[in-house]
Amino acid sequence: MRRARPGALPRGTTERALTSVEAGADFADAGLGDAAVSDAEAVREPDRQPRDRQVSKLWHITLSVSGQEAPLAEVRRALEQLAHDHPFLLTSRYANDHAEIRYWEEARDLHDAAAVALRLWGEHRQSAKLPPWEIVGLEVIDRETYHLRIAEGYGPPPAAPVGVHPY
Repeated sequence: MRRARPGALPRGTTERALTSVEAGADFADAGLGDAAVSDAEAVREPDRQPRDRQVSKLWHITLSVSGQEAPLAEVRRALEQLAHDHPFLLTSRYANDHAEIRYWEEARDLHDAAAVALRLWGEHRQSAKLPPWEIVGLEVIDRETYHLRIAEGYGPPPAAPVGVHPY
């Protein structure tokens, strides 16, 4: 097997090697190229089945953070800024030493949703001026499980109406 960067010249040749990149799995679903997909399908071998498509799902995230006490007004302002920066934030509850954030995340699978959720606090710490708290809890459940819990009455009821609220 020859190792080289894509598009690099093969040894002993003077012409550039051509490479191709396929469109993403959601390319046709986004309405960005039905004709391009049709052409690709026509070139595909007739007995070959189309690849399994990875489709994004909605995941309900509950992120819990805590740390040293901070003034309530600063915590509220920071969480309101986070809600502005991250528009899918549903609700936040806070006290002077901990907070809980609930929101919906779109991701391919649970691993991706959890990874994005675990980065949320750190990535917005500077821009939203969030307290230097640590993540102490994370729950990630799919949409069906969330609605099943609510329907059966044992799921997490909304912490408070949409927005930022004290405990």
